[in-house]
Amino acid sequence: MATAVHHHHHRHLFRTNPYALKKRYGRAESRGRLCGRAVRCERVEAGAERVAVVKNGSDSLEICRVLNGMWQTSGGWGRIDRVEAVDAMLSYADSGLSTFDMADHYGPAEDLYGIFINRVRRERPPEFLEQVKGLTKWVPPPVKMTSSFVRDNINVSRKRMDVDSLDMLQFHWWDYSNPGYLDALKHLTDLKEEGKIKTVALTNFDTERLQIILENGIPVVSNQVQYSVVDMRPQQRMAELCQLTGVKLITYGTVMGGLLSEKFLDTNLSIPFAGPPLNTPSLQKYKRMVDAWGGWNLFQGLLRTLKEVATKHGVSIPTVAVRYILDQPCVAGSMIGVRLGLSEHIQDANAVFSLVLDEDDVNRIQEVSRKGKDLQTFIGDCGDEYRHA
Repeated sequence: MATAVHHHHHRHLFRTNPYALKKRYGRAESRGRLCGRAVRCERVEAGAERVAVVKNGSDSLEICRVLNGMWQTSGGWGRIDRVEAVDAMLSYADSGLSTFDMADHYGPAEDLYGIFINRVRRERPPEFLEQVKGLTKWVPPPVKMTSSFVRDNINVSRKRMDVDSLDMLQFHWWDYSNPGYLDALKHLTDLKEEGKIKTVALTNFDTERLQIILENGIPVVSNQVQYSVVDMRPQQRMAELCQLTGVKLITYGTVMGGLLSEKFLDTNLSIPFAGPPLNTPSLQKYKRMVDAWGGWNLFQGLLRTLKEVATKHGVSIPTVAVRYILDQPCVAGSMIGVRLGLSEHIQDANAVFSLVLDEDDVNRIQEVSRKGKDLQTFIGDCGDEYRHA
């Protein structure tokens, strides 16, 4: 088995010498090892397109640059009414926000998408259906990644989402010391060749493993990572590799579960019950990131700066927070968690497309963002927070 072929040999290559990597990729291209790496990731102009294309070789997918995240359907946010949820998904799509991001483990998310896509097929024209995209994730247990195990699991998602071909399958792996992730990705690539998946992608992989995966000829189009004004880790090693290879980033945690909003401006969480409750799994998760970054007082300074920029442009704090990340190199799209039934969310999301941050805005946000700790040093590279107890 050639699974861990490059596993140790080039482990420190990127860290120590990006020029060696560039040289290596140049050579590899001529041998066709890196699946059409001619793509180069350019900085997307501020306020530019509503859509982005993620691609690798002949595989490509057009997505909306603001994605509807469906983590909240997994429980912990209260009961989900299926009919209302699907109605809300249609409202999002009708407003132009037609890319949905979910996972095999987000409760009924894939089933809701299946009901939704059937309503789109029945109630909307074919060109509307064409715009709708469903991105899902597969988070397998660390068992042997046989061809049939991978196929069976992908078939479950295809059946639940009621599609012949998954628009994108984003793969997650818990333990890098188990090289089975390369087997799984090879089987996923085979399923893509069969037409069961349109694009193969990753979620929460670090730079080192992304490099190994690309060297093994897996046609990765994107890596979904946490990226926000508080957590700028992808800007470092990950963005550098992405610029060399054309892999794009899809970002989550960009509004920090709602912490990056007017609701938490000028609040004091040290007094019990004084501030808004941190009553969802995402608010609790991102409050821990704020604590790691520098604490609530420093975060209030960040919110005040974002509010000043937002007021100047007549938009909200989350709109500014998302635009700032969409303007970073190699970012194809950013996730906003759907609050099913809340229409101002749709307005906020759509305002992102017309917002142009000027140099002064960017400098102010950058300055206050850098006042916190460098999370790369404290937590590690992208996704490492899921791998260290």
